[in-house]
Order: sequence, then C-alpha cells, then structure tokens
Amino acid sequence: MDRKIRFTFSVSDKPLPLYIESVGYNYQELDFDRPEGYPYYHWLQTYKGQGIFNFAGKDFVLKPGKAILLTPYTPHYYYTDPSIDEEWSTFYITFSGGAVDPILNALDMNFSALYEETGEVSFIDRVMDILKKLEDEDKYLEYERSAELYSFLVTLKEHGKINNKLSILESYETVRPIVEWLELVYHKDIGLMEISEKAQISSQYLNTLFHDTFGISPYSFLVQLRIREAKRFLIDTPDLTLNEVSKLVGFNSVSHFVSTFKKREGITPSVYRSLHS
Repeated sequence: MDRKIRFTFSVSDKPLPLYIESVGYNYQELDFDRPEGYPYYHWLQTYKGQGIFNFAGKDFVLKPGKAILLTPYTPHYYYTDPSIDEEWSTFYITFSGGAVDPILNALDMNFSALYEETGEVSFIDRVMDILKKLEDEDKYLEYERSAELYSFLVTLKEHGKINNKLSILESYETVRPIVEWLELVYHKDIGLMEISEKAQISSQYLNTLFHDTFGISPYSFLVQLRIREAKRFLIDTPDLTLNEVSKLVGFNSVSHFVSTFKKREGITPSVYRSLHS
C-alpha cells in the first residue's frame, strides 16, 4: 500500500443527502491540534501502531481495531503514542450532507464516540474498498460515493461496539439554526451583533452557547467557515487571485485574509494552493 492516499472532493451547489468530503490512508499519521474542531464529521481509525486522541479533557487510546467518530466543530487533538515504537497508520473519512443530521439521528449515531470492531466486519476493509473504487474516479460517480458512505455508516451501526459516548451537547440544538444560517451568509459583512440579532438572544448568551457547544466564540466560528470555503476556492478555482478569494469569503482586505489564514493554518494561502495544485 502507498504511504499516503488521499481523495478530496469539492461540494456541488446542491449537495447530496450524504457526501464524502475526503477519504484516505496515512502510513504515518501527523499530530493535529484543532482547538476549533473540524467542520465535517470525522472518522479516524488506527490500522497499525497506536495514537492518543484527546477530547473533552480526556485521552483515548486508538489501537488497531479502534476508531473515533467526531461531530463537526468539536475541539480535539491527537498524536502518535510516544510509548509505542511503531508508526501510527490510520484510515479516515470526513463527510457531511444535506440530510446528515436526520440520517445519523435515525441511526442513533449523531454524537462523538469511540468505536471498536467486533470481529464480524472489518471497517478497514470497507474504507479500502472505497479507496480502490476511487482509483477510477471518473467512473465512481458522486451519488455512488454517497451510497457507499451510507452503507459504511449502517455497517458501523450494525457491527460497531461503542465503548465511550463522548458527548451529546444539548446546546447544539439551540445553536443549530444559527450554524445553518452562517453556512449561507458567511461571505457577507456580518459580526457578533448581526449574529445575536438573528438568534434573537444577547451577545453574551450567544457567546456562552457557542463556547459550551464548540469551545469557541461565534465570531471565531464564522472565521473558521470563511477559511474552510477559502480553501475550496484556492484549490477549485486556481485562476482566482487572493484578493478575489478574500472578497468571496467575506474578508474586508486581502492582507487580513492572508494573515488570518496563516495564523490558523500555519502557511499562507499561496503556499496552500501550491501544495494542492
């Protein structure tokens, strides 16, 4: 198997009920610190070696056969277990969709949790099957990827053992309409005042809700959405200038865009684009 396999997909204007944002294999998993979480559902499973995954102030050991399903915007970090003299190799899927919430609710899976294979079905084999099909991406249509993702989730439900249900945040139901609204208007000139007016609650209470749910402020959440969409424009539309990208995602100036991007991603937008070209 190659040392690293990764497929990343852009989201169409009318996304399917379920869609894969990225899927891949890392022979040597990197260390990640995401204090603001990741904007998609994230499945991460150990293939070889061992990793430490930290969520809600607790460390969870990811050995072979164990995985984590993390809900969007959940603060976390993970790293290779230094006590193990072996590379930490992982498979992962990130996903979302217009109906992802009702589907996961129906499966009673819409929460962050630590999963373990029961021996009846190999989750790794299921992900490897998807990766194999993606080698001929032109013949593996978007709706087929959607169907594969649904089948994978059903497999987790039927054959996965949940060892730790990490979090079910009641506050998320309160902020969900605001999150959905921000997904639509992130590119507009809005700030905390506009967000609190839309939510019809005080800015102080809004801050409390977002910190309880995501561990970050509403404005930081908005900036994260803008950076996420900027990444898509940088990769999918290489002819756009940085100034054009910054305006499309809601930044008032290209300098603010570049400095914010570098602060959050560790590299400039130009370097990010060159690495993904």
